[in-house]
Amino acid sequence: MRRREFIALIGGATGAWSLVVAAQQPDEVRRIGVVVLEAADDPEAQATVGAFKQTLQQLGWSEGRNLRIEFRGAADNPERMEAVAKELVALQPHVILTRSTPVTAALLRQTRTIPIVFQGVSDPVGERFVESLARPGGNATGFTNVEFSLTGKWLELLKEIAPGVKRVAFIFNPELAPGGGLYYTRLIEASAPPLAVTPTLAPVHGAADIERAIGEFVREPNGGLVVLPDATTVVHSKLIVALADRHHVPAIYSLLAIVREGGLISYGIDIIDQYRRAAGYVDRILKGTKPAELPVQLPTKFVMSINLKTAKRLGLDVPLLLQQCADEVFE
Repeated sequence: MRRREFIALIGGATGAWSLVVAAQQPDEVRRIGVVVLEAADDPEAQATVGAFKQTLQQLGWSEGRNLRIEFRGAADNPERMEAVAKELVALQPHVILTRSTPVTAALLRQTRTIPIVFQGVSDPVGERFVESLARPGGNATGFTNVEFSLTGKWLELLKEIAPGVKRVAFIFNPELAPGGGLYYTRLIEASAPPLAVTPTLAPVHGAADIERAIGEFVREPNGGLVVLPDATTVVHSKLIVALADRHHVPAIYSLLAIVREGGLISYGIDIIDQYRRAAGYVDRILKGTKPAELPVQLPTKFVMSINLKTAKRLGLDVPLLLQQCADEVFE
């Protein structure tokens, strides 16, 4: 064999061996932080994070191969949120997925460099998480859980299922609501008059406030409740459902799970869908896109649920068309 042919043969073999070795090398492991508003073992949290992981896997990311997920639950506790934020930032993940305004705020107090993808945030511009929806400008972007027409839709559905409603109390925690509640106030003031309802703001901070607010509101007839989405109303959702049942007052919620527990009707974003969309943003960030280049997106998919058993207890006849439009009907 000629020397030149021998060298070429060895070179080719070496190149082939390099490709084999490279193929056998494990992928670079990326670390993702995930913080949910609920406790880590909450069934709803497990389901939503499961959808997030499934979508990531479809995009080529799987735990144990090229991905490590640091999963934490905030347990609806402000002190826990701060502790989890510090813990995750210390781990220096490549990106952090958050849910809710207070959880996102806690993370952004700890870092302005690690990319953050948020969900369940009503007013990211007002909270100064981003400069604008189209151009976030910093290290955070994500998905909102409220758009302008949503408050009007809550009132519309409440009136459709309970036509006698003329007064509506909006229950929320001003410490957790965007702008101290001013964000919702603007939406309420715009949507209530066309539907001929008189709105009442019912700020609450805990169980005692909720009992007092509902107890005072139902002293007059023809009332209904709109339970706005925040950590306090979610934590005390069973209490609110029980009080609405006790006082015989119709109420609408933002989460399907509350209707499963006995609430009358819900209308809100499809949380599973939002986690799947968030996985797409996380994938793009892991591949090099900056959060500042990804516009904040408004909700695009909503779900409605009705509990016919609760409606019957309240003496309400749910229109057949409304039942047919619902994504889930509990009987």
